[in-house]
Amino acid sequence: MPRAPKKNETESAPAKAAGDVTLYDVAERANVSGMTVSRVINANTHVSVATREKVLRAIEELGYKVNVAARAARVGTLRIGLLYSNPSAAFMSSFLVGAMGQCGRSGVELILEQCEDLKTQRKAIERLIAKGADGVLIPPPLCDSRTALKHLKDIGMPTVAVATAKPSPQVSAVRIDDYDGARAMTTYLLAMGHRDIAFIKGDPEHTPAQLRYQAFIDTMQESGLQVPAEHIAQGMFTYRSGLQAARELLAQKKRPTAIFASNDDMAAAAIAVAHGLHLQVPGDIAIAGFDDTPVAVTVWPELTTVHQPIGEMGRKAVELVVEQVREKRAGHVFQPRHVLLPYTLERRESTGPA
Repeated sequence: MPRAPKKNETESAPAKAAGDVTLYDVAERANVSGMTVSRVINANTHVSVATREKVLRAIEELGYKVNVAARAARVGTLRIGLLYSNPSAAFMSSFLVGAMGQCGRSGVELILEQCEDLKTQRKAIERLIAKGADGVLIPPPLCDSRTALKHLKDIGMPTVAVATAKPSPQVSAVRIDDYDGARAMTTYLLAMGHRDIAFIKGDPEHTPAQLRYQAFIDTMQESGLQVPAEHIAQGMFTYRSGLQAARELLAQKKRPTAIFASNDDMAAAAIAVAHGLHLQVPGDIAIAGFDDTPVAVTVWPELTTVHQPIGEMGRKAVELVVEQVREKRAGHVFQPRHVLLPYTLERRESTGPA
C-alpha cells in the first residue's frame, strides 16, 4: 500500500500543456513583467541581453508557444489601448464617442484598461501590452503621470497624451489652451459686472487645473482685484467635491456674486447647492464651468462654460497614434506632434449681471 505523503513533502503540480502556458506563466518563471516577455517575443530592442536570455530560457522550459495564427490575423490591423482613471464620467463619455468613432473609420480596435490609482499604472500598461496594444491613449489625469509616460517611452510604445496643459516634448499630445480659456471666462464674468468671484479648483496634480486657476488669479489681479482666500475652494473634478466646495463658498456671510468652477461636474454641483439654499441662478449667484460636457446642458439652468472639443480630441488622438504606429512599423522615426485645438466660450442661462 503506497504511503501517504508527509506534511512537509510537496507534490509538484502537473505540467501544463504547451497550449495552456500563458505569457504570465513565462513572466513568473523568468521573474520579469508580462510586458517584458511581450517585448522579447516581439523582438523589441529595449531589453537587456541578460533579461532576453532569461525570458527565452523560461519560454523553452515551459514550452510556451506564440499563437502564430492570431498574430498573422492581426497583420495590418491595429489595436489601440486606452488607459483611463478619470473621475469625470462626463469627460470620458464624450472622449470615448470621438475615439470610438475614429477607430471605426480607421478599422482600429480599441482596448480599454482602467488604472485604479498611481500604484497600478505599470500593471495596467502591462495588461494593455499583453492584450496586443500597438499604441496607447492617455486621457486626464494620467496624461500628466510621469510614471506612465516614462514607462511607455522606455518600451518604445507610441503614445498620445490628451488634455495635458504642459505636454512633454517627447510625447505626442492633443489639447486646448486652458490658460486662455479660463482667462476668457473670467473676463466675461468681469464684463458682466461681477467683482466678488469665487473659484473652485480642480485636482492639483492635473496641469489644466493649475493653469485654469492661475489664469483666473492673473486676470482678477490685472483688473485690480484681489481674491480673498475664502473665495477659493479646493475640488477634485468630481461632482461630490464640487458639492463640498460650493457649500463652503455659499455659507459665507459675504457670499460671492459668481462662482467659476474648474469643470462642469463641479459647476453643476454648485448649482445644486445654490438651489438647496433657495438661491436663484443666475439672479442671486452666477455659476460657470469648463469643458462643455453633456452635463452642461442637462442641468437647470443650462451652464455657461468653456467648450473643450473633447470628442474631436478623442478623434484626433486616435488619428495621431495610428499614424505613429504605422511609422514605427515602417521602420521610420516618428517625431512627437502637439495638436492645439480651439476652444469657444458658451454663454448660457447660468450666468447673468451682478
